[in-house]
Amino acid sequence: MPEETADHQRPPAEVRFADELDRLREHDDGPRPPGWALSLTGARRFIVGDDALGVTRKFVGDTALIDRALVTLATSRGLMLVGEPGTAKSLLSELIAAAVSGTSTLTIQGGAATTEDQIRYSWNYALLVSEGPSTRSLVPAPLLTGMAEGRVVRFEEITRCPLEVQDSLLSPLSDRVLAIPELSGPESMVFAREGFNVIATANTRDRGVNEMSAALKRRFNFETVFPIADFATELDLVEREAARLLERSGVGVAPRRDVLEVLVTTFRELRNATTEEGRPMDRLSAVMSTAEAVSVAHAVGVRGWFLRGEPGGAADIVECLAGTAAKDSADDLTRLRRYLEQAAARRDGEQWKALHAARHRLPG
Repeated sequence: MPEETADHQRPPAEVRFADELDRLREHDDGPRPPGWALSLTGARRFIVGDDALGVTRKFVGDTALIDRALVTLATSRGLMLVGEPGTAKSLLSELIAAAVSGTSTLTIQGGAATTEDQIRYSWNYALLVSEGPSTRSLVPAPLLTGMAEGRVVRFEEITRCPLEVQDSLLSPLSDRVLAIPELSGPESMVFAREGFNVIATANTRDRGVNEMSAALKRRFNFETVFPIADFATELDLVEREAARLLERSGVGVAPRRDVLEVLVTTFRELRNATTEEGRPMDRLSAVMSTAEAVSVAHAVGVRGWFLRGEPGGAADIVECLAGTAAKDSADDLTRLRRYLEQAAARRDGEQWKALHAARHRLPG
Protein backbone atom coordinates (compact mmCIF):
# COMPACT_ATOMS: atom_id res chain seq x y z
CA MET A 1 0.00 0.00 0.00
CA PRO A 2 1.41 3.44 -0.89
CA GLU A 3 2.83 5.34 2.08
CA GLU A 4 0.48 8.30 1.53
CA THR A 5 -2.56 6.04 2.04
CA ALA A 6 -1.17 3.84 4.82
CA ASP A 7 -3.06 5.78 7.49
CA HIS A 8 -6.37 5.76 5.63
CA GLN A 9 -9.01 3.68 7.36
CA ARG A 10 -10.19 2.10 4.12
CA PRO A 11 -8.39 2.90 0.87
CA PRO A 12 -10.23 1.99 -2.37
CA ALA A 13 -9.86 -1.51 -3.77
CA GLU A 14 -7.45 -0.45 -6.52
CA VAL A 15 -5.09 0.83 -3.81
CA ARG A 16 -5.52 -2.02 -1.30
CA PHE A 17 -4.95 -4.64 -3.97
CA ALA A 18 -2.68 -2.74 -6.36
CA ASP A 19 -0.06 -5.51 -6.42
CA GLU A 20 -2.67 -8.14 -7.28
CA LEU A 21 -4.10 -6.02 -10.09
CA ASP A 22 -0.60 -5.52 -11.52
CA ARG A 23 0.07 -9.28 -11.49
CA LEU A 24 -3.26 -10.01 -13.12
CA ARG A 25 -2.65 -7.48 -15.91
CA GLU A 26 0.81 -8.93 -16.50
CA HIS A 27 -0.51 -12.48 -16.86
CA ASP A 28 -3.87 -11.67 -18.46
CA ASP A 29 -3.83 -12.89 -22.05
CA GLY A 30 -7.60 -13.33 -22.47
CA PRO A 31 -9.72 -11.22 -24.81
CA ARG A 32 -10.78 -7.93 -23.26
CA PRO A 33 -14.01 -6.09 -23.97
CA PRO A 34 -13.34 -2.62 -25.42
CA GLY A 35 -12.19 -0.19 -22.74
CA TRP A 36 -11.61 -2.83 -20.05
CA ALA A 37 -8.40 -3.03 -18.02
CA LEU A 38 -8.75 -6.83 -17.62
CA SER A 39 -10.43 -9.64 -19.47
CA LEU A 40 -13.59 -11.19 -18.01
CA THR A 41 -11.56 -14.11 -16.66
CA GLY A 42 -8.97 -11.74 -15.20
CA ALA A 43 -11.64 -9.64 -13.50
CA ARG A 44 -13.25 -12.83 -12.18
CA ARG A 45 -9.93 -14.03 -10.73
CA PHE A 46 -9.46 -10.67 -9.01
CA ILE A 47 -12.77 -11.13 -7.20
CA VAL A 48 -12.80 -14.87 -6.44
CA GLY A 49 -9.03 -15.29 -6.08
CA ASP A 50 -6.22 -17.17 -7.83
CA ASP A 51 -3.77 -19.08 -5.62
CA ALA A 52 -1.24 -19.50 -8.43
CA LEU A 53 -0.87 -15.72 -8.78
CA GLY A 54 -1.24 -14.94 -5.08
CA VAL A 55 -4.59 -13.24 -5.60
CA THR A 56 -6.86 -13.41 -2.55
CA ARG A 57 -10.58 -14.16 -2.57
CA LYS A 58 -12.41 -10.93 -1.79
CA PHE A 59 -16.09 -11.77 -2.23
CA VAL A 60 -17.75 -14.79 -0.65
CA GLY A 61 -20.79 -15.63 -2.70
CA ASP A 62 -22.14 -17.27 -5.82
CA THR A 63 -19.42 -17.41 -8.49
CA ALA A 64 -22.08 -17.62 -11.21
CA LEU A 65 -23.41 -14.25 -10.00
CA ILE A 66 -20.01 -12.70 -10.67
CA ASP A 67 -19.90 -14.19 -14.17
CA ARG A 68 -23.36 -12.83 -14.97
CA ALA A 69 -22.46 -9.40 -13.57
CA LEU A 70 -19.30 -9.14 -15.68
CA VAL A 71 -21.11 -10.26 -18.81
CA THR A 72 -23.78 -7.62 -18.18
CA LEU A 73 -21.16 -4.88 -17.92
CA ALA A 74 -19.60 -6.02 -21.18
CA THR A 75 -22.93 -5.25 -22.88
CA SER A 76 -24.81 -1.96 -23.16
CA ARG A 77 -26.96 -2.66 -20.10
CA GLY A 78 -26.31 -1.38 -16.61
CA LEU A 79 -25.91 -3.73 -13.64
CA MET A 80 -28.28 -3.50 -10.66
CA LEU A 81 -27.25 -5.37 -7.50
CA VAL A 82 -30.13 -5.86 -5.08
CA GLY A 83 -30.41 -7.75 -1.80
CA GLU A 84 -30.71 -7.53 1.94
CA PRO A 85 -28.57 -4.91 3.71
CA GLY A 86 -25.13 -6.21 4.61
CA THR A 87 -24.79 -8.74 1.78
CA ALA A 88 -21.70 -6.99 0.35
CA LYS A 89 -23.39 -5.40 -2.67
CA SER A 90 -21.25 -2.28 -2.35
CA LEU A 91 -18.08 -4.33 -1.92
CA LEU A 92 -18.88 -6.33 -5.04
CA SER A 93 -19.56 -3.19 -7.08
CA GLU A 94 -16.28 -1.69 -5.86
CA LEU A 95 -14.28 -4.80 -6.77
CA ILE A 96 -15.87 -5.06 -10.22
CA ALA A 97 -15.24 -1.37 -10.95
CA ALA A 98 -11.59 -1.65 -9.83
CA ALA A 99 -11.04 -4.72 -12.03
CA VAL A 100 -12.83 -3.36 -15.10
CA SER A 101 -11.77 0.31 -14.99
CA GLY A 102 -8.80 0.42 -12.64
CA THR A 103 -10.70 2.82 -10.39
CA SER A 104 -13.72 2.47 -8.11
CA THR A 105 -13.97 6.07 -6.92
CA LEU A 106 -16.42 7.40 -9.53
CA THR A 107 -19.19 6.90 -7.00
CA ILE A 108 -22.56 8.57 -6.50
CA GLN A 109 -24.02 8.12 -3.02
CA GLY A 110 -27.78 8.10 -3.30
CA GLY A 111 -29.95 9.81 -0.73
CA ALA A 112 -32.95 12.08 -0.29
CA ALA A 113 -30.72 15.14 -0.82
CA THR A 114 -28.94 13.85 -3.94
CA THR A 115 -29.37 16.21 -6.91
CA GLU A 116 -28.73 15.91 -10.64
CA ASP A 117 -25.71 18.21 -10.19
CA GLN A 118 -24.06 15.54 -8.04
CA ILE A 119 -24.69 12.93 -10.72
CA ARG A 120 -24.05 14.74 -14.04
CA TYR A 121 -22.24 18.07 -13.72
CA SER A 122 -22.36 21.45 -12.01
CA TRP A 123 -20.71 24.84 -12.50
CA ASN A 124 -18.00 26.97 -10.98
CA TYR A 125 -20.27 29.97 -10.48
CA ALA A 126 -17.47 32.52 -10.18
CA LEU A 127 -16.18 31.53 -13.63
CA LEU A 128 -19.72 31.16 -14.94
CA VAL A 129 -20.56 34.74 -14.02
CA SER A 130 -17.30 36.20 -15.31
CA GLU A 131 -16.86 34.12 -18.50
CA GLY A 132 -20.22 32.52 -19.18
CA PRO A 133 -20.77 28.81 -19.80
CA SER A 134 -17.59 27.09 -20.95
CA THR A 135 -15.64 23.90 -20.39
CA ARG A 136 -13.49 25.89 -17.96
CA SER A 137 -16.46 26.69 -15.72
CA LEU A 138 -17.91 23.18 -16.01
CA VAL A 139 -17.44 20.94 -12.94
CA PRO A 140 -17.86 17.29 -13.97
CA ALA A 141 -19.61 14.86 -11.65
CA PRO A 142 -19.00 11.07 -11.68
CA LEU A 143 -21.37 10.33 -14.57
CA LEU A 144 -19.83 12.85 -16.94
CA THR A 145 -16.30 11.78 -15.98
CA GLY A 146 -17.13 8.10 -16.43
CA MET A 147 -18.60 8.72 -19.88
CA ALA A 148 -15.74 10.95 -21.03
CA GLU A 149 -13.02 8.57 -19.78
CA GLY A 150 -14.77 5.25 -20.48
CA ARG A 151 -14.97 4.05 -16.87
CA VAL A 152 -17.50 2.30 -14.66
CA VAL A 153 -19.65 4.57 -12.48
CA ARG A 154 -21.06 3.26 -9.19
CA PHE A 155 -24.47 4.49 -7.97
CA GLU A 156 -24.98 3.43 -4.36
CA GLU A 157 -28.50 3.19 -2.90
CA ILE A 158 -30.17 4.44 -6.06
CA THR A 159 -33.70 3.95 -4.70
CA ARG A 160 -33.03 6.47 -1.93
CA CYS A 161 -33.00 9.19 -4.61
CA PRO A 162 -36.18 10.88 -5.83
CA LEU A 163 -37.60 9.37 -9.02
CA GLU A 164 -36.79 12.38 -11.20
CA VAL A 165 -33.16 12.27 -10.04
CA GLN A 166 -32.88 8.55 -10.83
CA ASP A 167 -34.21 9.19 -14.33
CA SER A 168 -31.25 11.43 -15.13
CA LEU A 169 -29.56 8.12 -16.04
CA LEU A 170 -32.03 7.31 -18.82
CA SER A 171 -30.29 9.01 -21.74
CA PRO A 172 -26.72 8.07 -20.72
CA LEU A 173 -27.74 4.42 -20.36
CA SER A 174 -29.82 4.16 -23.53
CA ASP A 175 -28.25 6.61 -26.01
CA ARG A 176 -24.78 6.68 -24.38
CA VAL A 177 -24.77 10.47 -24.57
CA LEU A 178 -25.01 13.30 -22.04
CA ALA A 179 -26.32 16.65 -23.25
CA ILE A 180 -24.97 19.90 -21.79
CA PRO A 181 -27.48 22.45 -23.17
CA GLU A 182 -25.63 25.41 -21.63
CA LEU A 183 -22.74 24.84 -24.08
CA SER A 184 -22.82 25.05 -27.84
CA GLY A 185 -21.19 23.15 -30.67
CA PRO A 186 -19.43 19.81 -30.19
CA GLU A 187 -18.87 20.55 -26.51
CA SER A 188 -22.61 20.43 -25.84
CA MET A 189 -22.68 16.65 -26.16
CA VAL A 190 -20.53 14.16 -24.26
CA PHE A 191 -20.49 10.75 -25.94
CA ALA A 192 -19.61 7.73 -23.84
CA ARG A 193 -16.27 6.10 -24.57
CA GLU A 194 -15.79 2.34 -24.62
CA GLY A 195 -15.69 0.94 -21.10
CA PHE A 196 -18.38 3.18 -19.66
CA ASN A 197 -21.22 1.56 -17.74
CA VAL A 198 -23.12 1.91 -14.47
CA ILE A 199 -23.32 -0.40 -11.46
CA ALA A 200 -26.18 0.51 -9.11
CA THR A 201 -27.13 -1.01 -5.76
CA ALA A 202 -30.41 -1.10 -3.87
CA ASN A 203 -31.54 -2.77 -0.66
CA THR A 204 -34.61 -4.95 -1.01
CA ARG A 205 -35.91 -3.60 2.30
CA ASP A 206 -35.64 -0.03 1.03
CA ARG A 207 -36.71 -0.52 -2.58
CA GLY A 208 -40.08 1.01 -1.80
CA VAL A 209 -38.53 4.29 -0.60
CA ASN A 210 -38.54 5.58 -4.21
CA GLU A 211 -39.61 2.91 -6.66
CA MET A 212 -37.65 2.97 -9.93
CA SER A 213 -39.47 3.88 -13.12
CA ALA A 214 -40.19 1.09 -15.58
CA ALA A 215 -38.09 2.90 -18.18
CA LEU A 216 -35.04 2.92 -15.92
CA LYS A 217 -35.52 -0.71 -14.87
CA ARG A 218 -35.42 -1.75 -18.54
CA ARG A 219 -31.92 -0.34 -18.83
CA PHE A 220 -30.54 -2.57 -16.04
CA ASN A 221 -30.01 -6.27 -15.56
CA PHE A 222 -30.98 -7.14 -11.97
CA GLU A 223 -28.87 -9.54 -9.90
CA THR A 224 -29.77 -10.52 -6.32
CA VAL A 225 -26.97 -10.91 -3.77
CA PHE A 226 -28.05 -13.43 -1.13
CA PRO A 227 -26.74 -13.90 2.43
CA ILE A 228 -24.03 -16.53 2.89
CA ALA A 229 -25.73 -19.91 3.13
CA ASP A 230 -22.88 -22.00 4.60
CA PHE A 231 -22.06 -21.63 8.31
CA ALA A 232 -18.36 -22.47 7.98
CA THR A 233 -17.91 -20.02 5.11
CA GLU A 234 -19.59 -17.22 7.06
CA LEU A 235 -17.55 -18.02 10.17
CA ASP A 236 -14.27 -17.91 8.22
CA LEU A 237 -15.26 -14.58 6.68
CA VAL A 238 -16.22 -13.03 10.02
CA GLU A 239 -12.98 -14.29 11.58
CA ARG A 240 -10.82 -12.93 8.75
CA GLU A 241 -12.50 -9.52 8.55
CA ALA A 242 -12.67 -9.09 12.33
CA ALA A 243 -8.97 -9.93 12.66
CA ARG A 244 -8.13 -7.34 10.00
CA LEU A 245 -10.21 -4.64 11.71
CA LEU A 246 -8.83 -5.47 15.13
CA GLU A 247 -5.27 -5.20 13.86
CA ARG A 248 -6.01 -1.75 12.44
CA SER A 249 -7.57 -0.78 15.78
CA GLY A 250 -4.39 -1.63 17.66
CA VAL A 251 -5.73 -4.78 19.31
CA GLY A 252 -2.85 -7.11 20.10
CA VAL A 253 -4.69 -10.45 20.03
CA ALA A 254 -6.77 -12.29 17.46
CA PRO A 255 -10.47 -12.99 18.09
CA ARG A 256 -11.28 -16.30 19.75
CA ARG A 257 -12.71 -18.90 17.38
CA ASP A 258 -15.13 -20.32 19.97
CA VAL A 259 -16.51 -16.85 20.67
CA LEU A 260 -16.99 -16.19 16.96
CA GLU A 261 -18.81 -19.53 16.58
CA VAL A 262 -21.32 -18.39 19.19
CA LEU A 263 -21.62 -14.98 17.55
CA VAL A 264 -22.18 -16.30 14.02
CA THR A 265 -24.64 -18.96 15.23
CA THR A 266 -26.60 -16.28 17.09
CA PHE A 267 -26.72 -14.03 14.05
CA ARG A 268 -27.81 -16.82 11.72
CA GLU A 269 -30.58 -17.97 14.05
CA LEU A 270 -31.85 -14.44 14.64
CA ARG A 271 -31.67 -13.76 10.89
CA ASN A 272 -33.58 -16.91 9.92
CA ALA A 273 -35.96 -16.94 12.93
CA THR A 274 -35.11 -20.62 13.41
CA THR A 275 -32.66 -22.39 15.71
CA GLU A 276 -30.22 -25.02 14.48
CA GLU A 277 -32.57 -27.66 15.90
CA GLY A 278 -35.41 -26.30 13.75
CA ARG A 279 -37.34 -24.56 16.55
CA PRO A 280 -39.16 -21.42 15.32
CA MET A 281 -38.45 -18.13 17.07
CA ASP A 282 -39.36 -14.47 16.77
CA ARG A 283 -37.75 -12.67 13.84
CA LEU A 284 -35.98 -9.40 14.63
CA SER A 285 -36.89 -6.39 12.52
CA ALA A 286 -33.23 -5.32 12.62
CA VAL A 287 -30.92 -6.59 9.88
CA MET A 288 -28.70 -9.36 11.29
CA SER A 289 -26.32 -9.49 8.35
CA THR A 290 -22.80 -10.82 8.00
CA ALA A 291 -21.55 -7.24 7.89
CA GLU A 292 -23.24 -6.57 11.25
CA ALA A 293 -21.66 -9.76 12.63
CA VAL A 294 -18.22 -8.50 11.61
CA SER A 295 -18.97 -5.17 13.29
CA VAL A 296 -20.03 -6.87 16.53
CA ALA A 297 -16.97 -9.16 16.45
CA HIS A 298 -14.79 -6.07 16.04
CA ALA A 299 -16.51 -4.37 18.98
CA VAL A 300 -16.14 -7.50 21.14
CA GLY A 301 -12.40 -7.59 20.48
CA VAL A 302 -11.95 -3.86 21.13
CA ARG A 303 -13.97 -4.08 24.34
CA GLY A 304 -12.04 -7.08 25.66
CA TRP A 305 -8.60 -5.74 24.77
CA PHE A 306 -8.84 -2.12 25.84
CA LEU A 307 -10.90 -2.74 28.98
CA ARG A 308 -9.35 -5.98 30.24
CA GLY A 309 -6.36 -6.83 28.05
CA GLU A 310 -7.95 -10.01 26.61
CA PRO A 311 -9.63 -11.06 23.34
CA GLY A 312 -13.21 -10.64 24.59
CA GLY A 313 -15.78 -13.31 25.36
CA ALA A 314 -19.42 -14.24 24.92
CA ALA A 315 -20.51 -11.86 27.67
CA ASP A 316 -19.16 -9.01 25.55
CA ILE A 317 -21.34 -10.21 22.68
CA VAL A 318 -24.44 -9.37 24.71
CA GLU A 319 -23.20 -5.85 25.42
CA CYS A 320 -22.34 -5.25 21.76
CA LEU A 321 -25.47 -6.90 20.35
CA ALA A 322 -27.79 -4.44 22.06
CA GLY A 323 -26.87 -1.58 19.72
CA THR A 324 -27.39 -3.81 16.69
CA ALA A 325 -30.72 -5.26 17.76
CA ALA A 326 -32.36 -2.02 18.92
CA LYS A 327 -31.99 -0.01 15.71
CA ASP A 328 -35.50 -0.43 14.31
CA SER A 329 -37.76 -1.43 17.18
CA ALA A 330 -37.59 -1.49 20.96
CA ASP A 331 -39.39 -4.85 20.77
CA ASP A 332 -36.26 -6.35 19.25
CA LEU A 333 -34.55 -6.13 22.63
CA THR A 334 -37.36 -8.21 24.11
CA ARG A 335 -36.98 -10.78 21.32
CA LEU A 336 -33.21 -10.85 21.84
CA ARG A 337 -33.63 -11.33 25.59
CA ARG A 338 -36.04 -14.21 24.95
CA TYR A 339 -33.49 -15.81 22.64
CA LEU A 340 -30.76 -15.56 25.27
CA GLU A 341 -33.05 -17.00 27.92
CA GLN A 342 -34.31 -19.91 25.86
CA ALA A 343 -32.12 -20.88 22.89
CA ALA A 344 -28.77 -20.08 24.52
CA ALA A 345 -29.74 -21.93 27.68
CA ARG A 346 -30.14 -25.22 25.77
CA ARG A 347 -26.58 -25.16 24.40
CA ASP A 348 -23.53 -26.79 25.89
CA GLY A 349 -20.17 -25.08 26.09
CA GLU A 350 -18.44 -22.43 28.15
CA GLN A 351 -19.21 -19.55 25.80
CA TRP A 352 -22.91 -20.43 25.46
CA LYS A 353 -23.23 -20.53 29.24
CA ALA A 354 -21.50 -17.15 29.47
CA LEU A 355 -23.86 -15.77 26.80
CA HIS A 356 -26.90 -16.99 28.74
CA ALA A 357 -25.56 -15.68 32.03
CA ALA A 358 -24.95 -12.20 30.59
CA ARG A 359 -28.55 -11.71 29.37
CA HIS A 360 -29.25 -9.33 32.26
CA ARG A 361 -26.77 -6.87 30.72
CA LEU A 362 -29.25 -5.99 28.00
CA PRO A 363 -30.71 -2.52 28.61
CA GLY A 364 -34.32 -2.14 29.68
